[in-house]
Amino acid sequence: MLISIVIATRNRAEFLARALDSLGAQQNAPPFETIVVDNGSSDATAEVAAARASETFAVRRIFVAEANRGAARNAGIEAARGALVVFVDDDVRLPSGFLEAHARAHRDSAPLAVSGPILNVASYEARSKPSFLNYSNAFLCTCNVSIPRAALLAVNGFDTRFDLYGWEDTELGLRLRRSGVRRAFAWDAYLYHIKPPESETLATLATKAVERAQMAARLLEKDRGLRIRLATGAYLPNLWRAALLAPERLAPAYRRAAENPKLLAPLRAFARGQYLDAVYTGALRRALAGLRH
Repeated sequence: MLISIVIATRNRAEFLARALDSLGAQQNAPPFETIVVDNGSSDATAEVAAARASETFAVRRIFVAEANRGAARNAGIEAARGALVVFVDDDVRLPSGFLEAHARAHRDSAPLAVSGPILNVASYEARSKPSFLNYSNAFLCTCNVSIPRAALLAVNGFDTRFDLYGWEDTELGLRLRRSGVRRAFAWDAYLYHIKPPESETLATLATKAVERAQMAARLLEKDRGLRIRLATGAYLPNLWRAALLAPERLAPAYRRAAENPKLLAPLRAFARGQYLDAVYTGALRRALAGLRH
């Protein structure tokens, strides 16, 4: 079975290089190809992909100018030659048995969306093993999931109207589930998701929170079921909780506390969480109000 690994990336050449290096170190894996979908990069992404292709294993780079994760991954699905597509992000390190574990999980003839543990770590040196804390009930998360290509094509891939950060994988998962694809979780198909503190700034996370809230409203336009309302936080008890404990008017104060080096680390972490909660739920309320008009 040929496996096609699809990595959508934009201006993250240094991360991409490390991800490709870990793919080149896979052991006991079935034959595989790697498709780098360059989503409008202006850095050294093209050079990194070309260098890894010549040095180690089969890497193809395709270019999608529009900055849209769904469009980029759809292009990867279209270009894939393998019967099985594995999605990973560019900021990952894959243990040497990663692809073997995904392939083994698909020995059942039924179409599966196979996820594995995602270990969020601060550096590439992390070597911890997954624990029960790394379990996820998500049907599909594009950081670490494998799906038969035929199943992806049958539901027309990602909805490109999810053009900001968040929820495009959840929406695809809904359609795959309805088409008869089942979910499986493979503990040995784990990876390390690299989150250096310098790239996880409060400003970056706040921008993502706003975009995620806007895309949550777009998801709710398509499905207002209880599962989606719980996942997005778009239900009254949660909105009341946020209005009481993390009102948007307190967001500036929470941010100042989160960035205050004189406070103890646990207090800064609490303030950080409250700030991002206020940003997300405030943006979500506005987006939901827009749906009613």
